[in-house]
Amino acid sequence: MPKLLFSFTIFCFAAMHASAQNADTSRQQNNGPVSPYTIKKQIDIPLTAAMTGWTIYSFAQISKKDNTSAEKLAGLTRDDVNWFDRWAIRPYNRGVDKASYIPFYAAVPYPPIFMLLDKKMRKDYLELIFLYTEAMSITGALYGSAAHYFPRLRPLVYDTRSPMYVRQGSNSRNAFFAGHVALVATSTFFMAQVFADYHPDSHLKWVVYGAAGVATAATAYMRHKAGEHFPSDILVGTAVGTLSGLLVPRLHKCRLIRNKKISLIPYAGPASGLAFFYKL
Repeated sequence: MPKLLFSFTIFCFAAMHASAQNADTSRQQNNGPVSPYTIKKQIDIPLTAAMTGWTIYSFAQISKKDNTSAEKLAGLTRDDVNWFDRWAIRPYNRGVDKASYIPFYAAVPYPPIFMLLDKKMRKDYLELIFLYTEAMSITGALYGSAAHYFPRLRPLVYDTRSPMYVRQGSNSRNAFFAGHVALVATSTFFMAQVFADYHPDSHLKWVVYGAAGVATAATAYMRHKAGEHFPSDILVGTAVGTLSGLLVPRLHKCRLIRNKKISLIPYAGPASGLAFFYKL
């Protein structure tokens, strides 16, 4: 997944550089609609590159986690889990686990295909693909950081009916937060928000929003049923994915972002942060 995301991002950077300068001009000359979004390259490209790079790094660190020893497993009890998550302890369900990958893998190509088929979105395809990559990179960076720095045992580890190889595997320490749920939510809610922005008067936008909610909820249920995540993991994953999917397009509609007199530029020195400039 990190390699795919990295390659996808490089493609988007190259494509955006080739098209962004003349995109609005060509649309105006063709009397076509202007994109509802504004991409500020000095902000969005460094941000997306940094988030993608951090995603790749954190995923590499996650893959280096040690297995859980048999001695530690023997000392685990249900009381080690907080009271509001304890009820979700259950044995590993391989069938449900495999089924949960269906919406997970379907979510990645969903926006690119949908936007290509829609006549209005197709005119701004490269810009929309870039925004989608930005949303996904933010989700990936947040998930990678959480899984790397806050290792948490999955519910299935606490149930002795789960196979020992699953309980001991390094992947059993990646409970927080629910990455499958976050990715599905990012993809589907991003698409719902973009559809609503391009078709504000269409009643179908509520169908697209509803589909996003159903896909996210179904993924969340299956990850819980498979013994992979506690409710708190799922709630955080849902929040992160939904907010990333909705806010990335919404923030690029913001008038402050569309204002060419305003610049927000990353800087590094004795301290690092963002520099705000307003051109008089």
